[in-house]
Amino acid sequence: MTQRIYRKIITLILEAAGLARSIGITNLLQPGLVKEMIIADILGHELIHSKRHADAHAPGNPDEKYEYLSCKEGGTGQLDRMFKEPDDKRADSLSRITRNKKIYLAIFYKYEQTKCKSIYEIDPQVVIKEAERQLDRSRNAIAHVGFSEGWAKRNGYLVYAYPSYGSLKKK
Repeated sequence: MTQRIYRKIITLILEAAGLARSIGITNLLQPGLVKEMIIADILGHELIHSKRHADAHAPGNPDEKYEYLSCKEGGTGQLDRMFKEPDDKRADSLSRITRNKKIYLAIFYKYEQTKCKSIYEIDPQVVIKEAERQLDRSRNAIAHVGFSEGWAKRNGYLVYAYPSYGSLKKK
């Protein structure tokens, strides 16, 4: 029974990967990509599937870029491998924030991690202040900078909430 389910899952993933390749996405299983697709679909953005660029842009306007951070309930959305020092690498790291018109933090349900619970829109200038604060306090030259849902509630705007769930319960 379990083997049949695995085979069905694999068949569906291979089919989805084929669809992705038909639109230029060569690695559907790239970390974070499926959640970025879900967020872009909800917000009506166009996905940018390259790892070295922003996550999405405004429809028909590739110059208006967006960065997506995501986590499950109770977690933190992170910008990984941000440089505290040297100054030139720090500036490059912070440009991952400043290149964007908006930053979005998406919260996914803990027990159904393909379903988005809420999305917060945050101004990049607000995010940069918090990122700099965290980098300044870091003991390491390279750090992860994290943003919780509570922080997003205080510093951003709720732009999406799943319509019929307060929270999903573990089955």
